[in-house]
Amino acid sequence: MALFAIGDFHLSFQTPEKSMDVFGAVWRHHEEKIKRNCEALVGPHDTLVITGDHSWGRKLAECEQDLTFIEALPGRKILLRGNHDMFWDAKRTASLNRRFAGKLSFLQNNFFAYEDYALVGTKGFTFEGPFYLDGQGRVIGWDEEREAHAKMLVERECTRLRRSLDAAVAAGFQKFILFLHYPPTNILEQKSPFTDIAEEYGAEQVIYSHCHGEERFHDSLQGVVRGITYRLVSGDYLDFKPVRIL
Repeated sequence: MALFAIGDFHLSFQTPEKSMDVFGAVWRHHEEKIKRNCEALVGPHDTLVITGDHSWGRKLAECEQDLTFIEALPGRKILLRGNHDMFWDAKRTASLNRRFAGKLSFLQNNFFAYEDYALVGTKGFTFEGPFYLDGQGRVIGWDEEREAHAKMLVERECTRLRRSLDAAVAAGFQKFILFLHYPPTNILEQKSPFTDIAEEYGAEQVIYSHCHGEERFHDSLQGVVRGITYRLVSGDYLDFKPVRIL
């Protein structure tokens, strides 16, 4: 059994006006790529974690075909909440897990087991600006009001992440793979509250997505940093091929 991850499907079977095709060749017919690559790589007993932005539907009824598409992919599917997943209010996670029991699992304020690992996570949040630059491209300031709002969101998401980790610890787990939708740091940071939590609990890997387009692929940490492996799994970064995590 293997563990795979990928993010940012941005499916739009019931919302065709939100087609991603306009964002470049990599997005054209990306649903077909997802299906083909998952069927080629993911086995029926494998686990696939999808790190948010599953559907453009704003209500669950507008996401039915998108979620049915995900259900039909091979393996056990664990879904993390992304910033565009308007159908998924954080308070509805338990009801979503009941409704889709045996088909899809929703990761928020809880954890799921993979062998002797606990899969933990939350949406996260990253302050993305705006940053103000001088003529040489150096940062000389930023929007302080938006930064204050971002700090509030980061604090909330850290609380949710600790809840996920503490539930796993209480169940006896000592090995963790940590999933975020947003990157763990912004372009100016080498560490953040999320990396601090990952180090505190001894997470082996931090998996994240959200970054689209070549100009954004290096916005955050990748590779081994302070003993933790950081991986970007945005769909367009992977050309919609799930990456094997374990």
